[in-house]
Amino acid sequence: CKQEMPQKKNAVLVDGVILNGPIMDSKAGEKFVEEACKIIMEEVVQKADDVTEKVCEWQAPETLKQILDLEMRDTGECHQKILQLCRDVIKYSVKTNHPRFFNQLYAGIDYYSLVARFITEALNPSVYTYEVSPVFLLVEEAVIKKMIEFIGWEEGDGIFNPGGSVSNMYAMNLARYKFCPEIKEKGLSGLPRLVLFASEECHYSMKKAASFLGIGTENVYFIKTDERGKMIPEELEKQVQRARKEGSAPFLVCATAGTTVLGAFDPLDKIAGICEKHGLWLHVDASWGGSALISKKHRRLLHGIHRADSVAWNPHKMLLAGIQCCALLVKDNSGLLKKCYSAEAAYLFQQDKFYDVSYDTGDKSIQCSRRPDAFKFWLMWKALGTTGLEERVNRALALARYLVEEIKKREGFQLLLEPEYANVCFWYIPPNLRKMEDGPEFWQKLHQVAPIIKERMMKKGSMMLGYQPHRGKVNFFRQVVISPQVSREDMDFLLDEIELLAKDL
Repeated sequence: CKQEMPQKKNAVLVDGVILNGPIMDSKAGEKFVEEACKIIMEEVVQKADDVTEKVCEWQAPETLKQILDLEMRDTGECHQKILQLCRDVIKYSVKTNHPRFFNQLYAGIDYYSLVARFITEALNPSVYTYEVSPVFLLVEEAVIKKMIEFIGWEEGDGIFNPGGSVSNMYAMNLARYKFCPEIKEKGLSGLPRLVLFASEECHYSMKKAASFLGIGTENVYFIKTDERGKMIPEELEKQVQRARKEGSAPFLVCATAGTTVLGAFDPLDKIAGICEKHGLWLHVDASWGGSALISKKHRRLLHGIHRADSVAWNPHKMLLAGIQCCALLVKDNSGLLKKCYSAEAAYLFQQDKFYDVSYDTGDKSIQCSRRPDAFKFWLMWKALGTTGLEERVNRALALARYLVEEIKKREGFQLLLEPEYANVCFWYIPPNLRKMEDGPEFWQKLHQVAPIIKERMMKKGSMMLGYQPHRGKVNFFRQVVISPQVSREDMDFLLDEIELLAKDL
């Protein structure tokens, strides 16, 4: 493993360092990359749709620390040892591309998106100026333009961000800047008490954004939702009027298109009417549900989204663009994003460049270095076409519907509600609880069932399925269908496996 420093003729030394030639052994590096890519192909890509493989090789944290040998040392280790470490990292990581990974709002593998990631990782670009990222800036512009068309706007602006949470924060800050532009220079002092509104079912990033931006979590008014998890417009109207009577300054409503747990879609058209009435910015967090816009059959779920001022949409979820791939889209096309976020760094955004500097879009971002996330979505879209993406959405929702009908047929399975998206929420009631009376003891016992089944499936490696309590309801499973590699057989397996894992409970 030890490599000798080659002797250099006519060596130039500065501070004892030889400056002749490169310090890296390119041939050895190329060989390592070649062998590592072979491992990735064999252990990840080629096994992506193999249901006989485990979803995870579970190990307790302390055991895994010993297996991986995490210590970093003064001297480097040989390539063979590093390659074995690569194998171990893959072996003990969760295979989110496995057909039976249902745990999160992302899953599966798209081969075109994967190749796009390989390309961008190898090129290592940063998307802020045209001179260093010409292709990727044009790609981002094309993708944003197309996404804006699906929202239903005639024009607009946008930027890709590291996560839907960041997109929501961008939107919140942008709405505040639109409401009081002086905040950019003068800060929070002298401002009235700003208030924003979001549903009880909104993503927790709304609370985090309010905290991070100095608005304060107490100034997020959470609006009641109906039994399906949808914001009640009449309750929003009441809370806006309440805020005004208190002397506060309402400035923003955050609606949700596809809530995290129940997959609920707020009534956007009615909410937009209230926002227009009171002069409020309407942001739609469509991080999860936005991809339904691609489907002619299911885009009705987002009826009224064209009336929004901003939209967060994550193609890395339902469309499999690969984490992370998240866009904030803004109806305003007057340069509001740039006005809000620009710092006009003279060493990066020079105005006397030899090309059209309007393509230097980095000043619209709160980041400097930024990944070319739009590229993986673009390459995938080019390969599949809109019809291919639409097929993914339609098939995922059809599989969810199939699972719902199977749950209804099986004894011991009970739906929380009829889903309208890909979130299927249900309880499994083991045989010995089925004859118990409905009461506190029954629900207390049922609350313990899902965590035990989850532990067993994880340790067995057969599948991964999320669970949670929610709004007074005890622990239930939330199954999410996304991956095109998922089949009807996987839906049947899921129910069979739950019964098998719980047979002694």
